[in-house]
Amino acid sequence: MGSLVNLSINLESLPKEKFVKGKKGVYYNFTISINDETNQYGQNVSAFDSQTKEEREAKKPKNYLGNGQVVWTDGSCVKAEYQDKQQTQEKENNVDLPF
Repeated sequence: MGSLVNLSINLESLPKEKFVKGKKGVYYNFTISINDETNQYGQNVSAFDSQTKEEREAKKPKNYLGNGQVVWTDGSCVKAEYQDKQQTQEKENNVDLPF
């Protein structure tokens, strides 16, 4: 196992026409993106409505569904860590320059 992710999805944003009825229930396909950097809320995971090849080629905008964070990793994925703007600015200002 590489990582564990906590993710919240806004169920009201799911287009009903994309639900797929299967043998054991109703399914919905979505795409998960895990970023290398966290946002201002400590999140680095986003979920989008899966797009068909035609939708991607037509450059149709992604339907954003929700976000979350990596909460555990074996090192193969970046774990989300909260950083506020002040901490980020302090790190940028304390750069050791050789001159």
